[in-house]
Amino acid sequence: MRHRPALAVLLVAFLALVGGQSAAAGKGGHRVVFVQTNELTGNRIAVYDRGKDGSLTFAAFYPTGGLGGAALPGTESDRLASQGSLVYDRHQELLFAVNAGSNTVSTFSVDGDTLTLVNVVPSGGQFPASIAVHHDLVYVLNAGGTGTVQGFRIGGGGLTPIAGSTRTLGLANTTPPNFLTSPGQVGFTPNGRQLLVTTKASTSSIDVFQVGHDGLLSPTFVANPSATPVPFAFTFAHGRLVSGEAATSSVTTYRVDHDGTLTGAQSQNDGQVALCWIQRVGRFFYVSNTGSNTLSSFTLDGGRPQLFQAVAATTEPGPIDLTSSGHFLYAETGVLGTVDEFRVNDDGTLTKIGTVTGLPPGIEGIAST
Repeated sequence: MRHRPALAVLLVAFLALVGGQSAAAGKGGHRVVFVQTNELTGNRIAVYDRGKDGSLTFAAFYPTGGLGGAALPGTESDRLASQGSLVYDRHQELLFAVNAGSNTVSTFSVDGDTLTLVNVVPSGGQFPASIAVHHDLVYVLNAGGTGTVQGFRIGGGGLTPIAGSTRTLGLANTTPPNFLTSPGQVGFTPNGRQLLVTTKASTSSIDVFQVGHDGLLSPTFVANPSATPVPFAFTFAHGRLVSGEAATSSVTTYRVDHDGTLTGAQSQNDGQVALCWIQRVGRFFYVSNTGSNTLSSFTLDGGRPQLFQAVAATTEPGPIDLTSSGHFLYAETGVLGTVDEFRVNDDGTLTKIGTVTGLPPGIEGIAST
């Protein structure tokens, strides 16, 4: 009998924990997918409710307050030539979108499938194409001209630029840039201490800045030649950078050292054409092969990329940006303005669910809760 009070306390704590977990699960149970229309006459975000079976149901359009853009030579298949042009921050429930045609960035607050435009700010350069978020720090990649990255802080009023945070990439692009020579993505390392930019065919390098405690970047970057040409999109896994490299349709992994150098490169191609975008789902990595109209899948074995399926799925023409929500994968196609829906099976294979239509050609940018 002496132990009953203690047991009662533990029981109450356990019930409170379970109740808290249930409430959190209920709040997070409503999943949505966001698609950026990137229309030249007025950029919008299309919001879709994700069903339990992975199918998407249209909810609403929300104007970003800016204009979409088109990299040269102006094809519909890949207007922004980037990954990360639309980014959802789960911690702060904010959605960030680039407006490449008006050189601005829009911030929305997210409540289920309802968006509220918080603010629209200048991107700090020309043709913003990719966004990186780490806690309250945001960096925007401007792909036009010399190429720049611009820092912002997240606050109650959306994004506020950080004075003195602009850094140049020293490129020689036009504005709009050519899609082959424009930089492809900006992103933080998982610990937020370094910021990476891929520069595609202009220099075929992965540039690494150091990030200070004040959010400012090192004055210069370390330029690392990619293991195979045209590094485009990337993610991180198992302490390594996982990069999609288009020229040889390869996935390469690297170790990012403290000084900004990339070492230990290991590559594997998929036998397809123009591997550009990459999305991790569990232990599998799915890539879009824009030139083949296919998706391929990879795994990592001790940091080495292993081809799992050369053709994990076929898509509508011109697959580009990818996102995942739970055990579902979504692939944009810019030519027709569609989103292909897939279920990711336990063994990593993909099952086609359907295709979302009714979006304008030239869409680019996709994110999910």
